Amino acid sequence: MNASSPRDNPSHSLADLCVLTDLPLRTVRYYVQIGLVARPEGETRAARYGQRHLEQLLLIKKWTAAGLSLDRVRELLRGEVAPIPPRPRAAGSVEVCSHLTVADGIEIVIEPGRAGLSPELLRRFARDVMAIYQDIRAPGTASEGSADGQQRDQQRNRRR
Repeated sequence: MNASSPRDNPSHSLADLCVLTDLPLRTVRYYVQIGLVARPEGETRAARYGQRHLEQLLLIKKWTAAGLSLDRVRELLRGEVAPIPPRPRAAGSVEVCSHLTVADGIEIVIEPGRAGLSPELLRRFARDVMAIYQDIRAPGTASEGSADGQQRDQQRNRRR
């Protein structure tokens, strides 16, 4: 990026930048050193900082105040999308679960919302689990390497 817009013209000294961002001088230097903030134009006391540096520092300050680690701040500055963390389950919270009884002694508990399953995907999951169980319980499947077992596996894979 050789061409610089007027907005990126370096106009601040390090001391000015620290006043504008309300950050300690050592913190700003550290952020530059670890690559969170772009290097200034010039060296030592002649180094100049522009609008881009100011914006980077204000973002870093906002995100670290919100509790993000510097590694996560680095990811966000690179443009990576922040995943939405799952909410912790609190005492007294209500969850709606589906119970799939496959056979006596075999039950699967599914919370569709947390599993990311739409009603159609949940029905498909239940059908596939039941089909797999029936294939396993069918006569002639005592040995996993049997020809019948391999045929059923191939048919099941084709259904998917």
